[in-house]
Amino acid sequence: MKQAQINPRKTPTQARAKASVQAILQAAAHILERGGLETLTTNYVAEVAGVSIGTLYQYYPSKEAILTDIIRQKRARLLEDLQAATLEMHNESFDVTLAKLLHAAVESQLHWPKLSKALEYAESFLPLEQETRVLNEQINQTIVAFLEHHQVADAPVAARDLVSALRGMIDGAGLAGETDARALFERALKLAKGYLA
Repeated sequence: MKQAQINPRKTPTQARAKASVQAILQAAAHILERGGLETLTTNYVAEVAGVSIGTLYQYYPSKEAILTDIIRQKRARLLEDLQAATLEMHNESFDVTLAKLLHAAVESQLHWPKLSKALEYAESFLPLEQETRVLNEQINQTIVAFLEHHQVADAPVAARDLVSALRGMIDGAGLAGETDARALFERALKLAKGYLA
């Protein structure tokens, strides 16, 4: 798959065009949540979004490009939420900030569980390796800063271990169809505190 096929053809600038693109992305997300990846076609997305197929193709050359845009938005939201969770860490206890971080991670995976599951699979065949590396570095830096602030020994290694272990647990729960965010949060908290202890 060529890189050009996963990128939008153009970025909308006018309000109406931005609304059309958001409608396309929301329609695709709803389709993925209801029926999974196999039900996603550009024609179906255009129909659910209430736009013409021509309008869709003005912005997205393929369904892979739509998937990529959804993945990018979901990743950006996760990173923003994790960074926001640490904004007050200088005025909060370790436990309060840790809880905020874990809530952000669990919410990202379980808010729309079937969508997350479809996107996890899509990430395996879309050429996003470089973007994934950059995202992982940014997430790790956020966690390192949090751990260093609380004087956790060898914070870079601890952050890498924690992120890997928690991602495995949280993503695995989503892929298994779990929907109980509170139960998953409690398990994630137990894992994090057990490791750090």
